[in-house]
Order: sequence, then C-alpha cells, then structure tokens
Amino acid sequence: MIRVVITDDQMMVREGFSVLLNAQPDMEVVGEAVNGREAVEAVAGLEPDVVLMDIRMPVVNGLEATREICASGSAARVLILTTYDLDEYVYQALRAGASGFLLKDASAGQLADGVRTVAAGEALLAPTVTRRLIAEFSRLSASAGPRTPLRERIGDLTERETQVLALVARGLSNGEIADRLVVAESTVKTHVSRVLVKLGLRDRTQAAVFAYESGLVVPGG
Repeated sequence: MIRVVITDDQMMVREGFSVLLNAQPDMEVVGEAVNGREAVEAVAGLEPDVVLMDIRMPVVNGLEATREICASGSAARVLILTTYDLDEYVYQALRAGASGFLLKDASAGQLADGVRTVAAGEALLAPTVTRRLIAEFSRLSASAGPRTPLRERIGDLTERETQVLALVARGLSNGEIADRLVVAESTVKTHVSRVLVKLGLRDRTQAAVFAYESGLVVPGG
C-alpha cells in the first residue's frame, strides 16, 4: 500500500482528495495537515510514502515544508498540488526536493497515477509546469555565473551515465532512453540509479534540475 499524507488548508480539498485516494486499492491516506508545519510533523510521525502538498498555506507554506521534509532524510516523496500553473514557486519547490507537480484540476485518475508515479521514484510534471520550468532555466542560463563545481560533479559519471542523465533531463522515460541508446530498459534503470547515487540526488526530477543547472543540458538545445 502507498501511504499518503494530504496537506492543504482547505478542508473540502483534503476531504475530496482523501475520498479519491482511499478508493484506490493500492493507497491509504494515513494523515492530513492544514499547513506546512503540520505536514513536517505528520511525515516524522507517520512515515508516508507520498505527501500531497499545497503551496500557499498559513503558518508554514508548502515550499518551506518541502525543504524541511527533504532535508530531514525522509523517504517520503513530495508531490506539489497547485491551482496555478504559473506559480512563482514552481522552480524553487523542485530545487527544494519536490518530486513533481500536479494542478488541482487534475482528474481522479491523473491524481492517483501521479501518486503512483512519484511513489515509484519517477518524475511528474504537468505539461504547463514543464514549460514554465524550461523558461526559468532559460532565464537563469542567461545570467548564470560559473558552473564549475556542478560540472566537476558530472565528471564522476561514466560517459553512458552522462548520456542517460541528459536524456532524463529532456523528459524521456526509461523505455524511450533504452530505445534511443539501443540497450535493455533494465540497463537504463541501473544507470539512472547510479547517477542518483553518485550525484546525491533524490529522484529523476532532481536529476533534471541538476542537468540544467550544471549546463549539461541547455533549454531548447
């Protein structure tokens, strides 16, 4: 069972998501939180697999809560739920450790699939959010300073691992990467796992952020 904590300051949203997810045969909502502080406490006490996190909340917002949860060493994955596909916190939340984004108008099926995707360690970004993310990378690239430290970390990767990292950053699935490189999908999974370990990253979303910030992948390139 995938254990889920729902964090949102609106009771109707929490109750609605709870009903939808508890109806799934492989999911259980183990807790709810009305702000980021409660979310951090819930993660520590309940050890969920996935935290659905609103961004704009009182006391502690979703961005700060995501930072705390990811910095704590918890295995919980944070899936941001937002009403705004152009939310100014999109890029910051990904850097803080969020595993993906969904808009609150997602269907029940999209929500459930999103939880499963994040729980499995995959990246999840709504298409409109992805476009904003790429735009933000482009803006930062234009004004970025030296990236030597990040580039040096890429030097720890093999040539094939570097290729895989670049393809992950471009949004390709393991199957698509396997087809591109003409290798078995299991081989790609092994490469992805090694990349995450060597670079000290949580998941594919963080790998994509790293690839862009290091200059390995250039937006639009």
